[in-house]
Amino acid sequence: MVAGVGSHFSCFHIHQLINYVDLHLWVKVGLGSSDPDSGKGKSKMSKNITHGFHLPDFWKEPADAVKRAYSKTDSNILEMSGELGRGGSTAVTAILVNCQKLIVANIGDSRAVLCKKGVAKQLSVDHEPNTEHEDIKNRGGFVSNFPGDVPRVDGRLAVSRAFGDKSLKKHLSSEPFVTVENINDDAEFIILASDGLWKVMSNQEAVNCIKNIKDARSSAKRLTEEAVNKKSTDDISCIVVKFQ
Repeated sequence: MVAGVGSHFSCFHIHQLINYVDLHLWVKVGLGSSDPDSGKGKSKMSKNITHGFHLPDFWKEPADAVKRAYSKTDSNILEMSGELGRGGSTAVTAILVNCQKLIVANIGDSRAVLCKKGVAKQLSVDHEPNTEHEDIKNRGGFVSNFPGDVPRVDGRLAVSRAFGDKSLKKHLSSEPFVTVENINDDAEFIILASDGLWKVMSNQEAVNCIKNIKDARSSAKRLTEEAVNKKSTDDISCIVVKFQ
């Protein structure tokens, strides 16, 4: 993974499974606190946390198993809130099964984009306050819409789903969007990246930027550098996985 520094951190995970009877899923989360989760200023504190979960039912109910892993991760982070302080993280997870099936999950605005025959296909959903305002309202929160600013949960957080963020947790969700994508010879690579990339590049622009680069790490570095060149001011974290 190639990463930059920003205000609200992102979690990335990709795992390959080949004929495993059991699955033990590890989720590594980078947490940071800022001013306060408002997108203003740099992180004041950060901490990496790794959680491991045994998911014996993954093969029968992969989507539900991943959702439970996300829920457990969020609970563990909240239990550590005294040590971590005020902080949170978006997340995107990709699990490749037998090189044939890709299971993608995400919360917040970290995004997974698949390249098939040179065409970008978004596999994740951007969880933005304005698209989930009813759910936020039903939890007792509100969505601000100040001129010149993006919609925010309780006037603070620019995503409606996240790990941590204890002070806003009653009004947030940590349930991921999960999708399953069949992988065949048309699949070239997948990009997992934080919103610091997607705020300055479209899905297709990101694919075009690296489609002729063979090395995955070099591809991730190229995307990160391009986002910096385009004056991205948010966290820029990126993983590229090549299928060919």
